[in-house]
Amino acid sequence: MKNMKPSHIKYKFTYIKVTVLTLFCCTLFLKGYTPFEKTGENYFHVSVNGEDVGILGDARRAEELLTQARKSIAMESDELIFMDSDLQMEREEVLWGKVDKESDILERMTAALQGSVHETMHRSYTLKVNEYMVNLSSVEEVQELLQAAIDQYDGEDKFRVELLYAPDREFSVLTARVEDSSIAEKDSAELYLEGGVQPVLSNMGTKKVLPEAEKDFDDYDLGILDMGFAEKVEIVEAYLPESQLTPVSEAIDQVTSKQETPGVYEVVQGDTLSEIAIKVDIPIDRIIEMNDSLEDENSTLQIGQKLVITVPEPELSVVRVEENYYEETYDADVVYIENDNWYTNQTVVHQQPSAGFRKVVADVSYLNDEEVSREILKEEIVMEAVAKVVERGTKTPPTYIKPISGGRQSSGFGRRSAPTRGASTYHKGIDWATPTGTPVYASCGGKVSRAGWGSGYGYVVYIDHEDGRQTRYGHLSKILVKVGDTVKQGEKIALSGNTGVTTGPHLHFEILINGTQVNPLKYLQ
Repeated sequence: MKNMKPSHIKYKFTYIKVTVLTLFCCTLFLKGYTPFEKTGENYFHVSVNGEDVGILGDARRAEELLTQARKSIAMESDELIFMDSDLQMEREEVLWGKVDKESDILERMTAALQGSVHETMHRSYTLKVNEYMVNLSSVEEVQELLQAAIDQYDGEDKFRVELLYAPDREFSVLTARVEDSSIAEKDSAELYLEGGVQPVLSNMGTKKVLPEAEKDFDDYDLGILDMGFAEKVEIVEAYLPESQLTPVSEAIDQVTSKQETPGVYEVVQGDTLSEIAIKVDIPIDRIIEMNDSLEDENSTLQIGQKLVITVPEPELSVVRVEENYYEETYDADVVYIENDNWYTNQTVVHQQPSAGFRKVVADVSYLNDEEVSREILKEEIVMEAVAKVVERGTKTPPTYIKPISGGRQSSGFGRRSAPTRGASTYHKGIDWATPTGTPVYASCGGKVSRAGWGSGYGYVVYIDHEDGRQTRYGHLSKILVKVGDTVKQGEKIALSGNTGVTTGPHLHFEILINGTQVNPLKYLQ
């Protein structure tokens, strides 16, 4: 082997040093490489939601880029977006290594996040009416729904719904107001022509109020005067998933359609079940079904009695006042003559009524389709009505109670097969089977008119009452009163027995009106 010259060795050593120095500079200054420093982990393989998005040399930059990617997705929509953002980094310490451009990593992070969006919360509006709530996607849909409720009754297309902030609420809650658009436009125009609101305010209280001349029928502005909502309406902004939003057409149907709502009707004087059914627009059999106190359509009603009824009403009710002109036949108010010596169930008609005819302008108030009140503004009588004149009693009539405690009803009122020889086939009272010696009480206070033996009745007691009725108590074992005695309701008058024509010990009880037996069960309290 030839010996190298000293100069050649010197040049070779210089070449090696230059090469090493160049490589070292590259590691320091060449873009995309991480210089080696003895600082621990300095090389990061980044993934988002399990997807590899690139390599970085700084862990903090990975978190900052992820935040930037989330913001960029959120800014693309006005809604609230929920997404998974699981950031994972594999860490190592390297002498040098290539890292990715941050713009590329940001783009891949954004794509990984968009693929993990699992729910979007939409800006929406919750409309609340009493206990009813519905969620709509925009304030325009809220206004459309409320306008639809008004439009059902506004055939003139005159009224508009306005949304405004509720002044009595601490938070941003909207409420609704119904306004006559034609009046609002007119007021605005007048203010403009007069130079603003100041002239109007300055003239308030200075104008003389002239007496209003009597109007003719043609002078009235007929039609709807005022409209509004019967319930308090509240609208609150919220963020909700699309699954909880209701299409506006469906919401309109829910709010405006009549739903069955439980209600109560209080019986007034003169009411019958058939008349009540007409008033509340519910079939008689349905009213009987809802009320355990009613047996059939002939059930006795008491003034003040409360009946459960189901009234069809919408979720959102509309009130309005209409000024109407109409011509009608009418009845004069009944004229009553009070008689303090008669009972309230005693009446005599002294004059029959005759209908009259009139022309009328009236303000009529409605709740939905139902008339609530009527105020007559102008009336012209074409033909006078003749009033009905009725004399009626003022005294409360006596009441009747069951004359024994307990007992089993063994025979009802009316036709029957004769239970034994000599018994009637048409039973004129009520029988209660009860042991001999059971106390018998006066069903109503009165005067004893008979007390002794009666053919077929056995031992019997008759009591005459103030209202002209009579009660009879038969088949007794012992009588405790005598003719002419005055007894009170509930006073013991006899003991039950098995005398007369019977098939066993029992009490026979009758109520007579004008001398004729009636079914006692219709009169017992």
